[in-house]
Amino acid sequence: MREVERINPDCRCGGVRISASQANSRVTHKNHRYAFDVIVARDIKNLALVGFMGVGKSSVGRQLAQDLEFEFVDTDEMIELETGMKIPEIFAGAGEDAFRKLEAKLVADSRAWSNKVIATGGGLAAHGNNLEVLKEGSFVACLWASPETIHDRTKHQTHRPLLRADDPLGKIRALLESRESFYKQADVLVSTEQRSVREIAGNIAHQFRETQRV
Repeated sequence: MREVERINPDCRCGGVRISASQANSRVTHKNHRYAFDVIVARDIKNLALVGFMGVGKSSVGRQLAQDLEFEFVDTDEMIELETGMKIPEIFAGAGEDAFRKLEAKLVADSRAWSNKVIATGGGLAAHGNNLEVLKEGSFVACLWASPETIHDRTKHQTHRPLLRADDPLGKIRALLESRESFYKQADVLVSTEQRSVREIAGNIAHQFRETQRV
């Protein structure tokens, strides 16, 4: 199977990438910024956003839900509602492994969902077979930004337990490097730098609609 990839030179993993794994049909789309093939082979009923913390999954997800007339859900918020605990409290009290198990359960449940835009936690796609399971019923878009941009967006936030380090920028770089190979397995990879939420959401929504036309 062939992979079609367009990389924005201004961002290490920016631009747009479509994965052709397990594909059996192709739709060619062109616009003024990108030319790519959308490869379709799954029962896609939802749109999921993956990517590092601070890349804009929640804001882009809410705009996408409005554009597509879907329900917006956030996996971190769902876990907090289910447990009655904030994410930092889960990390501190039960540990990261317990949190990842809660994420995996939600991902498994998502196979029965439809008409939802799913904003996932930053590490969800990089653990276990979450991404593989998520792609069974969802078109997966990975939002990307540089380590410096992510640090600038998150440096004043206090609800990021993984960034409680002496060198948060260094921690961001290390985590991004360890997760990059997982993020690249998304159906489409989009930079969120120097682009409006509406523009990013509009581009992803268009690509999602293309999968529904096949």
